[in-house]
Amino acid sequence: MSTQTAPPAGGLDRFFKISERGSTVGTEVRGGFVTFFTMAYIIVLNPLILGFVPDQDGNLLGGGTAPNLEMIAAGTALVAGVVTILMGVLANYPLALATGLGLNAFVAYSVASQMTWADAMGLVVIEGLVILLLVLTGFREAVFHAVPAELKVAISVGIGLFIALIGFVDSGFVTKTDSETNTVPVELGQGGELTGWPVVVFCVGLLLVIALWVRHIKGAILISIAAATALAFVVQAIADLEPTAWGLIAPEWPSDVIKTPDFGTVGEFSLLGSWENAGVVTVLLLIFTLLLADFFDTMGTMTAIGAEAGLLQEDGTPPNTRRILVVDSIAAAAGGAGGVSSNTSYIESASGVGEGARTGLASVVTGILFLFAIFLAPLVTMIPMQAAVPALVLVGFLMMQQVKGIDWDDLEIAIPAFLTIVLMPFTYSITVGIGAGFITYVLIKIVRGKAAAVHPLMWAVAAAFVVYFAIGPITGWLT
Repeated sequence: MSTQTAPPAGGLDRFFKISERGSTVGTEVRGGFVTFFTMAYIIVLNPLILGFVPDQDGNLLGGGTAPNLEMIAAGTALVAGVVTILMGVLANYPLALATGLGLNAFVAYSVASQMTWADAMGLVVIEGLVILLLVLTGFREAVFHAVPAELKVAISVGIGLFIALIGFVDSGFVTKTDSETNTVPVELGQGGELTGWPVVVFCVGLLLVIALWVRHIKGAILISIAAATALAFVVQAIADLEPTAWGLIAPEWPSDVIKTPDFGTVGEFSLLGSWENAGVVTVLLLIFTLLLADFFDTMGTMTAIGAEAGLLQEDGTPPNTRRILVVDSIAAAAGGAGGVSSNTSYIESASGVGEGARTGLASVVTGILFLFAIFLAPLVTMIPMQAAVPALVLVGFLMMQQVKGIDWDDLEIAIPAFLTIVLMPFTYSITVGIGAGFITYVLIKIVRGKAAAVHPLMWAVAAAFVVYFAIGPITGWLT
């Protein structure tokens, strides 16, 4: 009796376990492109957040009093490209990294205002090194294993709603209302109505990606992004809209396709200056805040990506968990060393997973595209948000399907899971949702006389989150 053996896999296939995870090289490349297009906005957005805020001495990031936006953009793309490739090669996980939104605003408005930009970036480097130490000692991974499986599911579902909301908000489909004239915090379009051609482009892109997805068309997300971008160019050519109508990125062909990058922010950090300028107590509180946000944002993100890709192991953890966390920690420090704020894992990676990415090859492709974007940044800025973010809404739906994995009749897990899920989109923060879920989980166990069943690390983390939520009053009291 003879047996038929499969042909030997190629080196690329074996290294990234592409066939083993049920994928193909073409699918991974396509997924890498989709992830890049859904997060390339950071190359434009990060300079706008960091570039206009003066530090304690009145200087802007990069030196001087004039915004160095192209310099910050080059550093943003450089660090994102390197650490994303590192994630793909070392951890073999379809997860891309770049400057963390929220973290960059915190660094700009809460950290740099109390010291120089070099000192602020030095704090980011220190935070990254501390979190790396927590990984190497096994503490960060141990915390991850201590979290109940159903709470991990809730984290994934909450992130799904969160990224769907990001898509709706970035497109202009949902906007913040004028708090002085309207008690409703958010509304449809402007004044409760959809207005403007950019929103039409988003709606067409969303309907297109849904139609392609339900028809099981390969490359559905990438096709929808390309088609919506083409529509945006047609709309812009006919309607001649003001560039600001599209938000950060207008669909216009750039005058310069290739530009020589300026890496002036790289290496502009000081490890010790902040301790002298801001004081030890203030610095420790700032590091703690950065640390907690980085620590749990990544935990939630990598779990959500793994769940969507079907990569989670029986205990609810991704393969190569420690390697993922090591790269993420290195990325945090690299962002500070690159002068562009802490880099962290991006939930937008779920769009590439939705396209079929299952291995680190997709991350390598995304990272290479970031490196190309250093020189071809004008081409990256041709794709408006309205064309790219429909992918986030679709992926939000896919992640929402995991909600059936939660036992809603068990109040000990249902209430923490509910708070985790709803507070992520409601507060625009993954960390807040996780913190609320952890605290209420421990509280319910205590009041039901089951405190002994709570893992010791859950006690420690819940206590840390109590401090996190009270950081404002604590800081005010100490100062």
